[in-house]
Amino acid sequence: MLVNGLAAGLAAGTLSCTAVQGGLLAGLTGGRQGDRRGGDPGVVAWFLAGRLGAHAAAGALLGLAGAAVSLPPSFRALLLVASGLMVIVFAFRLLRRRDVACASPVGSARGPSWLRAPLLGAATILVPCGVTISMELLAVSTGDPLGGAAVMTGLVLGSAPAFALLGYVLRRLSRTRLATVAGLAAVAAGLWSVGSGLSLGGWLPDPAPPPAAATTSDGVQTITVWGTRDGYRPVAVAARAGVPVEIVFKAADPGCTRTVTIAGRDVALPATVRLPPQRPGELRYVCGMGMYSGFIKFS
Repeated sequence: MLVNGLAAGLAAGTLSCTAVQGGLLAGLTGGRQGDRRGGDPGVVAWFLAGRLGAHAAAGALLGLAGAAVSLPPSFRALLLVASGLMVIVFAFRLLRRRDVACASPVGSARGPSWLRAPLLGAATILVPCGVTISMELLAVSTGDPLGGAAVMTGLVLGSAPAFALLGYVLRRLSRTRLATVAGLAAVAAGLWSVGSGLSLGGWLPDPAPPPAAATTSDGVQTITVWGTRDGYRPVAVAARAGVPVEIVFKAADPGCTRTVTIAGRDVALPATVRLPPQRPGELRYVCGMGMYSGFIKFS
């Protein structure tokens, strides 16, 4: 289980998790000029320690109690929005610190809180990326707290080098004229997280591409959906209302689409989801990060 989590962290979590959770590092870096504590690599180490502890504890709980302790998609959507707003606040603080540092060479003696660093690291468990959700489902399947903790620990260890590098880059940028660029990039990342949360919660309007058609055999409709790095294919499918439907999710270099949220639950690809007859209307599903979505239109 530890090796599985480590492989996932190295192979996919490096980009996926840092994209979603890395913005929280912005509040721990970018100390003012003359503030040695703000640039201390130990701050990032405390952040990673908090992240490791939270993920290991969550894995143990998932292995012990199963899906009963997993976060519902709607709650995760709210957390994504809140995280994005937090990152935007941190980004503006980074920009403001740069302005103050340019105006005064002395800076401030205040550094980032040693308590805040592990707390923010622990908070990353509340803003899971697609790979994290997949590993949480694997932790649930172990039925063992030690196995669940091992999965999540491996994920954190596998992605730790990327977080450490990100923290180093942010610290370096905060002390140069590129601090403004770093701040604007953090604002963009925060807005992206907010948009992902709104998408995951189904609170954004979505385009309506021409739908493909479901196939029917023995009174059951079958829909095949492929998860790719560019989203789900086909994006939209037309189906008949009042007829049972079977959705076959397949993985083709899936990226964050490896986990799909449909009918209020998370499913790891590949998987087959069977639904009872549906009323006329639209059924929406979305990847675990809220980036890509698909639709089934019943009529």
